[in-house]
Amino acid sequence: MNILILGSGGREHTFAYKLAQSEQCDSLFVAPGNAGTAQIATNVAIGVTDFEAIKALVIKEQITMVVVGPEDPLVQGVYDFFKADESLKNVAVIGPSKEGAELEGSKERAKEFMIAHDIPTAAYEAFTAETLEKGQAFLETLNPPYVLKADGLAAGKGVLIIEDLNEAKEELASMLGGKFGDASTTVVIEEFLDGIELSVFVLTDGKNYKVLPTAKDYKRIGEGDKGLNTGGMGAISPVPFADDTFMKKIEDRIVKPTVNGLTKENIDYKGFIFIGLIKVGDDPKVIEYNVRMGDPETEVVLPRIQSDLVSLFKAVDNQTLDQQEFKLDPRSAATVMLVSGGYPEAYDKGKVITGLEKIEGSIAFHAGTTEKDGAVVTNGGRVIAITSFHEDYREAIKKSYQNIEKLHFDRMNYRTDIGFDL
Repeated sequence: MNILILGSGGREHTFAYKLAQSEQCDSLFVAPGNAGTAQIATNVAIGVTDFEAIKALVIKEQITMVVVGPEDPLVQGVYDFFKADESLKNVAVIGPSKEGAELEGSKERAKEFMIAHDIPTAAYEAFTAETLEKGQAFLETLNPPYVLKADGLAAGKGVLIIEDLNEAKEELASMLGGKFGDASTTVVIEEFLDGIELSVFVLTDGKNYKVLPTAKDYKRIGEGDKGLNTGGMGAISPVPFADDTFMKKIEDRIVKPTVNGLTKENIDYKGFIFIGLIKVGDDPKVIEYNVRMGDPETEVVLPRIQSDLVSLFKAVDNQTLDQQEFKLDPRSAATVMLVSGGYPEAYDKGKVITGLEKIEGSIAFHAGTTEKDGAVVTNGGRVIAITSFHEDYREAIKKSYQNIEKLHFDRMNYRTDIGFDL
């Protein structure tokens, strides 16, 4: 079969890496892709939300499966676009409907869903510019730190955690005044949960589900989780502290009620659910939902799946996921993200990357790269993720760092302490 992946990051390169391994995959396309996907698939210069151009490509290349990487096309309704079009309705789309994507598209909607289905989460209230004073008064009822979340999509930068009450009040006013554009016309204020975070990924066909490997990612730019939030500086899978007892709590209290809630609300959902969790004491609570795989968690989760990914996706499409065998590599995987100097603020592009051919025993997943004059060059803030395997996650991390030493581009930056808190 011919398959199209939408997206251009490390997540999409990882999807391409796994799907290309399947004997069922005849031709693989990535729109728009990067320098890494170009080595194993055909890149097509189409934006992920250009639905008409995507339709033309699907028809021209007789594509029968579309795997949606990022959140934007899902929130904008790419699944619904396909199902409403007579010439596209039989194409398998791996990703939820627009209604399902609201679990990520709106923090307030996600909270309402959790409350409705008795899914443990932090207490919250939502505010708009009209209720700014109520929001500032609500902050006074909470203990620091204060958690402010832009309701809509803000490219991973819409969550602020602030220690000072006056600063929190000022930031609330700033957010409601347009700091994150339309994404922060509504702001969700939550109680702060103190614990250690992890991510659980679920693949669901809308009725059945498979719990994928756990992962922990590192969002801050600086060592020891200091500095500005990023899209993710590295990840480990599985999470060492997520033992069988804790995972049973997650499945019983969170995964099952989430999938059952989607069914009860008649939400068409065929794809991934990313559940951002925090372990408070011995109990899991949900921080947020995403409606796609995370990045760079994908770079440690997908490579550990030994089952044929095309078979799993076909089962998602025809709602027979419960009949699929699901095999995992028992080893740990660790990835470290190389980023452009200046990221997550202003950074330059077009820096030549050298040493990729010297990598041994690890996988280089391209994120923000492209090809120029025969060379691989930087084309984004997060550039390349180096993933390694070992029975011991600490050795996997060490192997990634050993291979990173072989790589170079001008102002290359990365954290040297991934996994430090485990």
